[in-house]
Amino acid sequence: MPLDSFDRLGLPRRFSLDRATLERAYLARSRLVHPDYHAAGSTADQSASLELSAAVNQAYNILRDPFTRADHLLGLEGGPSAAEHKQVPQAFLAEMLDLRERLEDAKSAGTHDTPAVSVLAEEFAARSDVILGEVAHRFAEYESLPPNDPKQVGIRTQVRGLLNAANYIRGLIRDLNAD
Repeated sequence: MPLDSFDRLGLPRRFSLDRATLERAYLARSRLVHPDYHAAGSTADQSASLELSAAVNQAYNILRDPFTRADHLLGLEGGPSAAEHKQVPQAFLAEMLDLRERLEDAKSAGTHDTPAVSVLAEEFAARSDVILGEVAHRFAEYESLPPNDPKQVGIRTQVRGLLNAANYIRGLIRDLNAD
């Protein structure tokens, strides 16, 4: 089972997290394990502090990004990995082919500072936000069900499909910003 970043920061295991609560939890845990507070300790204490501090930082980085938080939570809940479930909706694929063509056309202008690139950047960000909003909705539905409800399996699969789609959008954003 993967490391539980929610547990590492003392947070409930759910997708919806308040940013301020996440920050407070991170700072509190970070202070407890930070190497500066264990400088006078034994070598073993210092080594443990470094490892724990790195783990706290990793947990924070996972949870502060909605995509990685959703992916992490899905894994903790027993959902399929991206390697196990690669599907995205057929209509999404057609839309992505169109966006990929528009991306290539915008980049062929030779500069990243064109109005077409700016429009695509905004469109990709908005599309990503919509998908992550759908992920949030599915997780809220999932969390409202009793444990081991048979509907949870289908929701986990839906979340994976949405995360696959979001990951594709992330790739477009990365490619748009690449030199």
